[in-house]
Amino acid sequence: MGLHVRKDDVVLVIAGKRGKERPRGKVLRVFPDKNLAIVEGVNFIKKHTKPNPSKNIKGGIVEREAPIHVSNLMVICPECSKPVRVARKVFEDGTRHRVCRKCEGIIDRK
Repeated sequence: MGLHVRKDDVVLVIAGKRGKERPRGKVLRVFPDKNLAIVEGVNFIKKHTKPNPSKNIKGGIVEREAPIHVSNLMVICPECSKPVRVARKVFEDGTRHRVCRKCEGIIDRK
């Protein structure tokens, strides 16, 4: 069974390290085997990097997003613009899409 969150979804962070009060952000990357996702602008960490001249990396403190558990994320429906739970529905032509539980709108961007 797949996750309810996919790359490029707009999500609402409902728990965890948010950074600001109930932020919305775009999913940059999903790790389905670990149930984690990286959301733009949420859960910043400071990573200390050593300089590596051969790879052209400067040393210092880099701030970047860390993964957050997908149970702390709710998908924002593109049609009703509300945080919703996701259902999977098989249509008459045999295609399967993720569907909003509130307005029955299709969430997939395809």
